[in-house]
Amino acid sequence: MESIGYLWIIPLLPLLAFLTIIFITRPFPRLSGIVCILSIFGSFLVSLWALWSLIVTFSAHGGEEALRQQLTLVWFSSGPVALPIGLVLDPLTAIMLLVVTSVSLLVQIYSQGYMAGDPGYSRYFAFMALFTMSMLGLVLSNNFVQLYITWELVGLCSYLLIGFWYQKPEAAAAAKKAFITTRLGDLGLLVGILILYLTTGSFVFTDIEHAIAAGAIGGGVLTLAAVLVFCGAIGKSAQFPLHVWLPDAMEGPTPVSALIHAATMVAAGVYLVARTFQMFAAAPDSLIVVAYIGGFTALFAASMGLVMNDIKRVMAYSTISQLGYMMMGLGVGAYTAGVFHLFNHAFFKALLFLGSGSVIHAMHDQDMRNMGGLGGKMKITFITMTVAALALAGFPPFSGFWSKDEILAGASHKDSVLYAMGLITAFMTAFYIFRAIFMTFTGEHRGQKEHHGEHGQHGHAIHESPLVMTIPLMLLAIPAFLSGFLGSPMLNNAFGAFLTFGEEAHAEIDWNVMTSSVVVAVLGIFLAWVVYYAKLISAESIGRTFAPIYTMLSRKYWVDELYLWIIDNVVLGISNLALWFDTNIIDGVVNGIGYSISGLGGLLRRLETGRVPNYGLAIFAGTIIITGIILVAGRTP
Repeated sequence: MESIGYLWIIPLLPLLAFLTIIFITRPFPRLSGIVCILSIFGSFLVSLWALWSLIVTFSAHGGEEALRQQLTLVWFSSGPVALPIGLVLDPLTAIMLLVVTSVSLLVQIYSQGYMAGDPGYSRYFAFMALFTMSMLGLVLSNNFVQLYITWELVGLCSYLLIGFWYQKPEAAAAAKKAFITTRLGDLGLLVGILILYLTTGSFVFTDIEHAIAAGAIGGGVLTLAAVLVFCGAIGKSAQFPLHVWLPDAMEGPTPVSALIHAATMVAAGVYLVARTFQMFAAAPDSLIVVAYIGGFTALFAASMGLVMNDIKRVMAYSTISQLGYMMMGLGVGAYTAGVFHLFNHAFFKALLFLGSGSVIHAMHDQDMRNMGGLGGKMKITFITMTVAALALAGFPPFSGFWSKDEILAGASHKDSVLYAMGLITAFMTAFYIFRAIFMTFTGEHRGQKEHHGEHGQHGHAIHESPLVMTIPLMLLAIPAFLSGFLGSPMLNNAFGAFLTFGEEAHAEIDWNVMTSSVVVAVLGIFLAWVVYYAKLISAESIGRTFAPIYTMLSRKYWVDELYLWIIDNVVLGISNLALWFDTNIIDGVVNGIGYSISGLGGLLRRLETGRVPNYGLAIFAGTIIITGIILVAGRTP
């Protein structure tokens, strides 16, 4: 077991980078960036070694026993309660370590160019190092205690980075919104963890799995615990109804958005469900909840992505939708498909966000209505973003096609309603992402002479981003195109076989599902081409024709307004009632007792005059009264 102790190096390196930047290199911005990049590069190398060691073991032995290694230590104990800390190395951990470290490394390199000149440059890299450390610690956790601590650290870092430009009221408000909204889900997660501990006596995942397999937890209690744990995933992965924080999180720097949306915060929710999947599988009703919330969120968010004009918000709603897709995959029991889509999505979504950042860096504007014609001036950004868009749209043979197809196949065998939701979502996804591509890169340039962007710079000639920003784009384009083949029949579903300890060694193609998937993707791309490239149909006329629907989508179904109304009229009403009860009843009783005692004390104080004749009179009167009582009592028969 001690053989995996080296894994502590993976989160330790970015933690040391955070401390180094805060206490030593903060006055030297460029050095701070280098420290952050080197630390994450070191974590990436160790993660590669861990993955390679598992692949070698899998090739030689296979099986869960050989591929799941743990190291558990007692962090704190008091009586019968012991809080563990430890590591787990299995295929899921190794895959996620590779995703987090590789995407984070490329985002940090990209940030060297994007954040150049920002007065908070060192602070930015310190927070990014801490953010990466938190997610790596979460992925390596073999118990709920460590997972919950790092889970909350991820939330804290997202608050710090979303509100990085805290001088902007919008950024400060978005950070608070993200922090408070995710706290609601985290409360459910905490209660779920406590239920599991009280029923199994352990926080360690494998102990809980063994207890579930032995029937130590009743079906109703297990379902309740699973749904509560899923509440945490709903908050972190921005699933309905706690999705409202993610679009506003775009107020942070674009590289932050790339890391949050691709490999860290939002991935944590899906990872949590995948890590505890045996618990969900043992409580089928909880899987139904996961599937339908995921399917609805996928469709719901994709519909809003159709009308967004802010390029980053298009990507934000795309992320919410794709996370819903992953949840739907896990919910219908397609465990491999859900994790595979998480893996593929990390690369092409990071590419889409960094590509959007490249556009914003050139335009100093996020509104796609002010863009157009950028393809000829920003060829690398255009080509790489198109690769990512094809992957997101599920166009073969790009990466998203393979994992999306597996999720649809799982849904088609489980629930026709979910399958229909998945197909409609796939059509919308293809349409809105190519709407963004055509509006941004094709046609005539619609921009103004002067723009103000995230850094507040003034306009200048549009140009391609520097190499420090375009090299990460080109590197991310490689897995955006190729990573899907890991789960294809051509490689005997190598991804699924590795992830499931050899149980899914072959991938079967459902030709009906594949055909439907490709058809809806092509139709979505074609319709976007008709409206936004060829302009055979006017987008404005479509908006006027379907004005009520357009208004509803652009206002995001009025969910934010509904929540504000609930807060103003229900939550504040309950708060005011509680305040009245506390002030008039609780404080009234407590203060009333105090006032009564004080009044009685005032009366008694008058007897304490300090004059001897008064005391003598009191003694004489008391003696007479006592004597009278004795005489009366003595005559009573």
